[in-house]
Amino acid sequence: MSSMLFSAASGRPTLSDVLPNSLASLRGETGSLGLPETRSVVVMLVDGLGASMLRARTGHARRLTAEWRKKDTAFSFPSTTVAGITSLTTATRAGEHGLLGYSLFDRAAGVIRNQLSGWGDGMDPATWQLRRTIFEELRDGGSDVQSIVVGMPQYRDSGLTHASLRGALYLEGGTMQERVEVTLRALDDHPRALIYLYNAELDQAGHAHGWESDAWLARLEELDAAFEGLARGVDAGTGILVTADHGMIDIPRHRQIDVDDDDPLFDGVLAMAGEPRLRHLYLEPGATADAAGDLRDRWIASQGARATIVTRQEAVSEGWYGPNVDPVAAERIGDVVVAATKGVTFYATSMQSGARLVVGQHGSITPEETIVPLIRAGAFTR
Repeated sequence: MSSMLFSAASGRPTLSDVLPNSLASLRGETGSLGLPETRSVVVMLVDGLGASMLRARTGHARRLTAEWRKKDTAFSFPSTTVAGITSLTTATRAGEHGLLGYSLFDRAAGVIRNQLSGWGDGMDPATWQLRRTIFEELRDGGSDVQSIVVGMPQYRDSGLTHASLRGALYLEGGTMQERVEVTLRALDDHPRALIYLYNAELDQAGHAHGWESDAWLARLEELDAAFEGLARGVDAGTGILVTADHGMIDIPRHRQIDVDDDDPLFDGVLAMAGEPRLRHLYLEPGATADAAGDLRDRWIASQGARATIVTRQEAVSEGWYGPNVDPVAAERIGDVVVAATKGVTFYATSMQSGARLVVGQHGSITPEETIVPLIRAGAFTR
């Protein structure tokens, strides 16, 4: 049922492997990625830069892709920002850290929680995200490695920052180039550092205009120039890894699938959450496994040509959210999960949210969404 997901993951590291391998490099140890020993490491995460997207536009990112090998990729699912970033910084899969999607239904409170920007009462970042970050481990373990986040000013005090980046020194830069300059100064100021450098601009352009737009290409060229400045600015003892949290597919308005609120596909459904390309359907309290199976079967009969549809039990047992799923995290997964495999998104007809205006979409199990680059530079250049 989920062969697409697992064929994409096969043989690839996940985002949860990136920081442990970076630490192994800093300790002079050999990790699964075989990185050489370094004094400092910069991990640049480019929000929304899938491997297939970058390969299609290498002419606009010649510096970034000059040493990029075909096999230098990683796997990220759920293919959405809150899950990808948190898997990176906690070195765990989504089933352990609990940030499994853009939005989830909080069964206890009876409300849909937006995990990107909707943090508030009943959603404490310190406890909602279930695992300690690598930054906290370094801070509390007496390491001489300084953890640093270089991000955008508007995200310094966001709920997601406090949930997934806690334990690190937060430094700001308003543009990609400014963030590189801040990173280089931080490397000068700290003899040994692990720096997480975040860029959101490609994702923002892709959502607004589509990744195949001129606006997205302009941001890719800006990223390429910033990367060149970083690669030239670090010394021989600093390794660089460039990766992403997810890819993206452009979905025009006419490819949005609307389901009427009184359609049998919503019989017994209390809430719909997740992303337009990966919907979580939550049944009424007390619903049985048979009820979940019946709902799955109705969706397969209607939308099985466009999506892979599984029950929560199937998603967990098949490893969608990693080999270990915390019971708290399991409760956040829909009773049925609808993962688009064709170029469509799913909405209830009554949904009139701003998401309908978004062109670039992600969240599902396709290679275009789950496979991201893992580019080596600086001391990590092969």
